[in-house]
Amino acid sequence: MIEFRFDVGDLATTSFAYSPLQETVFSLRCLHDPARYPHHRPWLRRIRPRLDALDHELLITLTAPWLWVPDCLTPRPERARPVFADELERLGATPPELLDADFRAAYRTEDALPPVVARGLTEPAAFLQRIVEALDAYWQVCLAPDWWPRVQSIMAADLAHQARVLAEQGAGAMFAGLDRRLSWVDGQLRLSTDDFMLQAPWTDMSIAGRGLVLLPSLFARGAQPLIDPTRPPTIIYPARGRATLSEEPPPVTDDALVRLLGRPRARLLLLLAEPASTTELSHRLKVTPGAVSQHLAVLYDAGLLSRTREGRVVRYGRTALGNELCR
Repeated sequence: MIEFRFDVGDLATTSFAYSPLQETVFSLRCLHDPARYPHHRPWLRRIRPRLDALDHELLITLTAPWLWVPDCLTPRPERARPVFADELERLGATPPELLDADFRAAYRTEDALPPVVARGLTEPAAFLQRIVEALDAYWQVCLAPDWWPRVQSIMAADLAHQARVLAEQGAGAMFAGLDRRLSWVDGQLRLSTDDFMLQAPWTDMSIAGRGLVLLPSLFARGAQPLIDPTRPPTIIYPARGRATLSEEPPPVTDDALVRLLGRPRARLLLLLAEPASTTELSHRLKVTPGAVSQHLAVLYDAGLLSRTREGRVVRYGRTALGNELCR
């Protein structure tokens, strides 16, 4: 059991974020054990031919066989919605000496270190540069083109849901709703460790003004902390809606909704059960953003969609009227 102790003001500094670098590194777990991640099988089938052109020998070792990842490869985000390039730059600035401690913590024993890691740790600065270059190539080839836009939509929808629960039901309900391992007891957050390895039977972790960051992930099978308890407090939890990653756009039959709106607009309205941007929708439907934008404008003007801005991204979601029409 891990208990996160909140002092006065600590709850006010608890925040949510998502990390493209974290999801990039965690996605390598699929290469070890694809059966654990059935929703990613369509994506895995698409990228397997591309892996041979990458530094596959290194990429596969960034995750231990029991799916632990060195903490330094997933630095805590500095803002809610960071950009992959910025996070990769932070990773490149990691003190090289941290690599040795973090890889040994993830692999647990000296004998478990793969040869490519053992060799790399003898020259940590060069090894870090190789990791950065390998992750950048993997992102550009396998993730950025069509995978990340859909994942980003799921992440944004999760954060919007958690904010709504917090506003309507309070912190206790919000924490408990993240995962069955989490519970809010007497003003403290408890994380059960019964079903994953922990060196100490009970860890008492004080937030102590450092702020707790909660990170959704498509690759977390349950809530989990960082391996190193001395790092700033972070909890990774399973993202809501991750099962939708493998879904194809819903079929639209010749029913009343199609006759009323036309097939393209009916399909868009059905897709927007969870908020998404024009770019994300165009990726899913394999049409141009301009075509999607025209239909979204009509649906918005008709009161069937709402829109919210997150930085430079505008996300559309169904209004109550849009939901009723879909039903």
